[in-house]
Amino acid sequence: MSTKINQKKKKTIQAVSTARVYVNATFNNTIISITDDQGNSLSWSSAGHMGFKGARKATPYAAQIAMEDALAKAKSCNIQNYKIYISGVGPGRESAIRVFQTKKIAASEIKDITPIPHNGCRAQKPRKV
Repeated sequence: MSTKINQKKKKTIQAVSTARVYVNATFNNTIISITDDQGNSLSWSSAGHMGFKGARKATPYAAQIAMEDALAKAKSCNIQNYKIYISGVGPGRESAIRVFQTKKIAASEIKDITPIPHNGCRAQKPRKV
């Protein structure tokens, strides 16, 4: 009689010199993804993943804790330089970046990639009451 042994696949540790940090700060949550230059995900975290629920997910403190968690997960990749890309208008924008200053981690580029409409969609007609 044969028995199957479930073996977990060993995680390969990548050595990445520069990484991109994408911060998506919405009014309801803050999501952080750390990728290499090709866009392959190295680690991620969010305020909801860290245990914050409801309105507390949208606080600057929740964004700070999520950023610290994502950086701790990516520590095994030996990253020397970070490029930060921020999207959204939520309250976690600045506090997520402040983690880099408090931990004294080098960030070569901080760029805002929030989409801005150039005239955008047609406005609704006035409501008749």
